[in-house]
Amino acid sequence: MMKNNILVIGSANIDMVIKTNKFPEPGETIIEGEFFQSQGGKGANQAVAAARLGGSVKFVARVGNDDFGKKAVQQYKSNHICVDYIKTDVNNHTGVALISVNGEGENKIVVAPGANINYTKDDINDIQELIPEAEIILLQLEIPIETIGQILKKSQKTKTKVILNPAPAQPLPGWYYDDLFLITPNKTETEQLTGISINGIDSMLKASSKLRSFGAMNVIITLGKEGAYLSTNDYNGLIPAPKVKAVDTTGAGDVFNGALATAIANGRDWVSSVKFACKAAAVSVTRKGAQNSAPNLEDINQFIESYESASV
Repeated sequence: MMKNNILVIGSANIDMVIKTNKFPEPGETIIEGEFFQSQGGKGANQAVAAARLGGSVKFVARVGNDDFGKKAVQQYKSNHICVDYIKTDVNNHTGVALISVNGEGENKIVVAPGANINYTKDDINDIQELIPEAEIILLQLEIPIETIGQILKKSQKTKTKVILNPAPAQPLPGWYYDDLFLITPNKTETEQLTGISINGIDSMLKASSKLRSFGAMNVIITLGKEGAYLSTNDYNGLIPAPKVKAVDTTGAGDVFNGALATAIANGRDWVSSVKFACKAAAVSVTRKGAQNSAPNLEDINQFIESYESASV
């Protein structure tokens, strides 16, 4: 069987977003907000991003037996994602994220995980036949850490490539890094995982080397508008991102990871894959929402043409 597909295992949420010029201070009420609702959850965001960019995606998740969950599944279907392995949890609501976005496009997020927190090791046993079939498994940390461990244990046995996006950051058992194909923390997550303050190229090299010493084979530190730092056996260096005016950064890291997984699954080299992911994330921050902002290939091609024209 050809290994040409991406298996995303993770969270599914509904995002409730209010955009204001500034974040409220504690105890302050701001009556000027613009509200919109969109599908979210780091797992779902990454699945949609990968699918829109040409990935063959299976998404494994839990949603609640509510309108939010039903609409979420329809959204995934409309993006040509295989939803056969999404379970409906009758005892919990679909995950909900309350997101505040300021005038600079920065965000603050609070999540009520709902059905996501009920994704267990037994659920992974139910889909274990998918693991050796995948070219790439893409994971995040919005489902229980023990469940993540079960996936890693099975993928280590089958030598399946796993990309772990360690977000939201939390301590990881040491063996989680063993033979891990790629870990993609942002600056804050890198500092929490390594104890090294990220304040320049030298510190990125030191931190990525530490993560590789834990057992990760490759490291990408995502740096938002600055791009990403790539560390492999053959390459260590900063890959800059295109400069754009950010409207909403929600989900940009998820778009990066989804695009990266698709590029790697399609056989691109490391530098080309990271550049592609940076372009996808740059397009996403010029739009509102998480999944809504994920570009397709035509969007990226148009962005490249306009960006290069503006740079002449």
